[in-house]
Amino acid sequence: MQPRYSPFVLTVVCFFAFFLFGITDNLKGPTLPSVIKELDIQYREGGNILFGEYVGFLIATLITGILADKYGLKLVIVLAGILLAIGVGGYSSLGTVFGLSASLFIVGLGLGAFELGPNAVIVNLYHEQKGLYLNLMAVMHGLGSMLAPLFASFLFSLGSDWREVFRWDLLLIVLFLLFSISSRFPRAVERSSLDFRSIPRVAFDRRMSFFYAAMMFYVASEIGLASWMVVYLQDVRAMNGNASNSYLALFFGLLMLGRFLGSLVVKKLGYLRSIMISSMLAVLCTLFGIYSPYVFFLPLTGFFFSIIFPTITAAVSDERTENINTILGVLFTFSGLGGVIGPWLTGWVGDFYGLQAGMGVILILSALTLIFIVILNKRNRNEQRY
Repeated sequence: MQPRYSPFVLTVVCFFAFFLFGITDNLKGPTLPSVIKELDIQYREGGNILFGEYVGFLIATLITGILADKYGLKLVIVLAGILLAIGVGGYSSLGTVFGLSASLFIVGLGLGAFELGPNAVIVNLYHEQKGLYLNLMAVMHGLGSMLAPLFASFLFSLGSDWREVFRWDLLLIVLFLLFSISSRFPRAVERSSLDFRSIPRVAFDRRMSFFYAAMMFYVASEIGLASWMVVYLQDVRAMNGNASNSYLALFFGLLMLGRFLGSLVVKKLGYLRSIMISSMLAVLCTLFGIYSPYVFFLPLTGFFFSIIFPTITAAVSDERTENINTILGVLFTFSGLGGVIGPWLTGWVGDFYGLQAGMGVILILSALTLIFIVILNKRNRNEQRY
């Protein structure tokens, strides 16, 4: 008889996955100035390189939701590790815009599978405490994200180039693969015949569409800010490399701290109310960080961004119980679309109108997140009255 899976071991796998997610995804920002300089390219071409990752992310989130419902979450999570190894290996070896973008496309496929897999495992393991555990898992993403620019700065100080920075990430990816392959996961319970044609019927209605829009604009603003903050601080605010990377590390450190503190209060305060308050304060911090002399507001934005992603995930999982992996896959597909829009649009606007204007795109995206959450919160109050 096959031994039963261990919730503790699976939780460790998921937390490790999100730690690796944070590091791998956020080595781009601190190394982007070096990539632009080495390849002698413009901001828009840097945006095109980043574009590849989130196209892959978008595709993976939709496909992996269906794969998870049919074949189980272990396949999705192991496949994610394999794709990350291939993509990071390519990114640290190739030397053209197309090659780097294609490598990040494969990285994006892996990260998209990571987005779906661990979140779905936690939702399945902790039905009543999913808000707490999703935020705690997101803390691990914040920890990895915070360490990424600090680690990059340390290696740069030793004379390493940006390619060597990414090659160190391969060690963590291999460790994760060994750990996840040897772990037991719950079997797929649905094994449904769900396919792409049935996704609109299963996953879309007017209320869910507002959740998808809020997630898309939130991720666009967070990824856009994380991807371009170091370049903006160096080129517009005249900071040196160490200081700008420290600001990015502070952004992710506050993101991590906010998720830890948020995990303790989101359920009591209410998912939608928590997101609305956080979004409002994030908009204010983005505004002051970009358009005032007080640039320290930019990393402070991370504290208020912190709970939005995991709490939207928890709120959506409360809305639906059937085909939850596919519905989460659609939600994360919209997050992938946001990841495409944010850094790419920031780079293109920055190239034509200056990076200050490009960063203004992030402010608009943050404001759109707030608008859709306000709509959802108002609809929720109206439904409770009746």
